[in-house]
Amino acid sequence: MKNLKISAIVVASTFIGFFSAVSLSQIEIKPIKFENKNTVEDQKEFLEDVISRVKKDYVDEKTDRQLSEAAAAGILSSLDPHSSYLNEDALKEMQVQTKGEFGGVGIEITLEFSVVKVVAAIDDTPAFKAGIKTGDYITKVNDKNIVGLSIEEVVKKLRGKPGTSVKVTILRKNEKAPLEKIITRQIIKVKAVKAAKFKDVAYIKINTFSEQAAAGLVAELKKLKNQIGEKNLKGLVLDLRNNPGGLLDQAIKVSDAFLSKNQVIVSIKGRNTEAREYKDEANENLIPNLPIVVLVSEGSASASEIVAGALQDHHRAVVMGIKSFGKGSVQTVIPLEKNHGALRLTTSLYYTPSGKSIQAQGIEPDIEVTNAKIEKQTQNERDSEADLKGHIEAKLQEAIEEAKKEHLGDDNLDLYSQDYQLARAVDLVRGVDVYKSATKK
Repeated sequence: MKNLKISAIVVASTFIGFFSAVSLSQIEIKPIKFENKNTVEDQKEFLEDVISRVKKDYVDEKTDRQLSEAAAAGILSSLDPHSSYLNEDALKEMQVQTKGEFGGVGIEITLEFSVVKVVAAIDDTPAFKAGIKTGDYITKVNDKNIVGLSIEEVVKKLRGKPGTSVKVTILRKNEKAPLEKIITRQIIKVKAVKAAKFKDVAYIKINTFSEQAAAGLVAELKKLKNQIGEKNLKGLVLDLRNNPGGLLDQAIKVSDAFLSKNQVIVSIKGRNTEAREYKDEANENLIPNLPIVVLVSEGSASASEIVAGALQDHHRAVVMGIKSFGKGSVQTVIPLEKNHGALRLTTSLYYTPSGKSIQAQGIEPDIEVTNAKIEKQTQNERDSEADLKGHIEAKLQEAIEEAKKEHLGDDNLDLYSQDYQLARAVDLVRGVDVYKSATKK
């Protein structure tokens, strides 16, 4: 009997806790009769009954469309963080994003345990400049809690007129207290591809796999080859850091640019379909026989991981950086009839050419390099021991600076000094070239 009493107390306290501050006297509990109903017709009646009850008894009036859309959104969001219902406005918004130009703060987000998680802050956007990082959890927008809201609802809150500000509250690993960031909105024009040269090494950064990605890669690499000279070109650094992904066909075309004909780029496997392989078709090897280093970070996701995985598995590139995000699921947008929007439904998973699943696994770099910043130590920072060696240190620093200029010229010297991962990637490209030259002798 004692055990029964304890159980009753636990149940009672749980029941009261569930209803928070609402006392039991305020709750009207109607008689409940449970029946075991499992047929399709029974489940259909169940949903209709729920919608009917809400429409009839809920404190605020709701239209049939509002309730139907809410039901659809609830079903899809319960499946995984990437499945969702897209009403007409959300569908248009998604189409705008794939064009590569949109308004807002410049972050790619997903849902994790009903909390918004940052996949990546796109380079040179307001969010990036405000210090938003991959892995940040956004809990509030303008001091209002957004936990439990859909991706579309959060996007609406983050968007606004260019020039206006939005305040976001974030939780970050290793930070004891929430961080608050004020971000000024602007029209986001994401340039899919950026390029630079480090004397004899080409550098291509793909920010997003929008419709311009593959064409931009080809065009920029052609310019760099002309500037450097094909005979002088030592290799390529392909930067996919903080690239949240984009269009599958663009990832395939970018991979196609570096692989040989008929090599598998990625395979897709789903529950109701046979595995489908995407292979190199164009055989457009833009830099044959030259080393490639692919840079990845924890913000590299989806299409970025497809490219990195394909070049890694075919031993066409060395992947360097930090393990990628691990977003390897395929969402199919299924339009609904009668202008009811569309379903964004996870239908299959991505696999690299060697058969490794990207989902939740990510791409492991061949060489792990965390980012860092190399800074010259000032005189005031030296202790007494260092002071004794001051003259030697000064000479060494001069030698380092001369070596940088000799290897790189004046172009992009600041970027080399500030970006440790990039510096190591450029060094590796040159190192491979030196090794090849040495072993030929």
